[in-house]
Amino acid sequence: MDSSGWIEFFVGGPNSDQFESAIKDVEELVVPAITITEVYRWVMREVSPTDALTVAAAMKQGKVVPLDGQLAIQAAETSHRYQLRLADGIIYTTAQAHQAELLTQDADLKDLPGVRYVTHPKRRRTT
Repeated sequence: MDSSGWIEFFVGGPNSDQFESAIKDVEELVVPAITITEVYRWVMREVSPTDALTVAAAMKQGKVVPLDGQLAIQAAETSHRYQLRLADGIIYTTAQAHQAELLTQDADLKDLPGVRYVTHPKRRRTT
């Protein structure tokens, strides 16, 4: 799951139910380390440092995958191939490396293989 899914779940957004089962299945949950960084930062800024710690602890219940040298190179190649932002490339590559479906609300990832895209009702696609 990417950062948008985690945030949607933690704020109780309209799509939170779309992400709940994946988050609660901690045995199968793959958590790219960069998602912890992104979500922790967002929660610190938008909610509170205390809540950020709580959120990070919940995220660490899954299998946290660090960014090592091999994954970094693969993510750079993937980011280049699909014209993704750096974090999106790392998250997508991590999911692919672990044969995991990537759940996201990020339209930049929508059409990639192995991605389950959830349209956010408050956002419109502008293409």
